[in-house]
Amino acid sequence: MADPDPDVPEPGAYDASEEPGAVHSAADIATAWQRERPGTPTESIEIVTPIWWLGKLFADDRDRALRAAGIDAATLDLLSVIRRSGPPYALSTREIARRTLVTAGAISQRVARAEREGLVLRRPGTTGRRTVLVCLTVEGHALIERSVDTVLGREARLVSGLSDDERTVLTGLLGKLMADVRRHTER
Repeated sequence: MADPDPDVPEPGAYDASEEPGAVHSAADIATAWQRERPGTPTESIEIVTPIWWLGKLFADDRDRALRAAGIDAATLDLLSVIRRSGPPYALSTREIARRTLVTAGAISQRVARAEREGLVLRRPGTTGRRTVLVCLTVEGHALIERSVDTVLGREARLVSGLSDDERTVLTGLLGKLMADVRRHTER
């Protein structure tokens, strides 16, 4: 087994005082607002603040892993969605946009860059004159295989401090929260 990565915290090593910009825990922040502005709605602080902190930690770690793998986040997203589609590893640009929640213009730019790098090829689709399929090249397939192992392996280690049951509960709660937040924020 490989030596532990010094950039990845050991399971159970959570310390809120080490969070980005954190002088106090989220509970301390909520308490301070309640003291300074009685009646201020603070019930979200102990949920939202750690989520922001975790998001920053996960994003920073993913950026390090991607740099080490020689790929950027947009290219990882593009190659991943095509790779997950299964053989023949080809999707229409419209389908890529739908699955990644990225605009058609951004997909066009990502595809053009990946094509210049030899990671994908564009070819006419079979369902219509304007349909374009984006296909993984051998180089693109090899890059995504290496990258996904690097990124997901590191992320698996980051959540390994939770038991299987805890991950199941957290997954359910995050899904519920995500659905509710989407319902309240979509216009």
